[in-house]
Amino acid sequence: MATWQCIKQCGACCHLDPADRPDLEEYLSPEELGLYLSMVGDGGWCVNFDQTTRECTIYEHRPRFCRVEVETFQDMFGIEPEELNDFAIDCCRQQIEAVYGDRSLEIIRFDQAVGF
Repeated sequence: MATWQCIKQCGACCHLDPADRPDLEEYLSPEELGLYLSMVGDGGWCVNFDQTTRECTIYEHRPRFCRVEVETFQDMFGIEPEELNDFAIDCCRQQIEAVYGDRSLEIIRFDQAVGF
């Protein structure tokens, strides 16, 4: 069975371009939406994403919408705990493919890490 996990130095989720996420207002509070939009930098990348190291510069203090946690996904998307693994895998695969492509090193690394 595939098990979700984040892969280091990917950063696909750090591509925050609001044009790619027209439903932000459906799952972010007005305050979170303002924070989210303030984090969008050049080319749609998060201002806290270091493109050289491909790591988050505020990882330990990142906002809740940047976290894959049961409570967050239940609140934001109505995902039950037993559904989180499959939902997170699907979300990551879609985002990685959209940002880097379906044959990218990132998708290959992700699939290997989760057990695809």
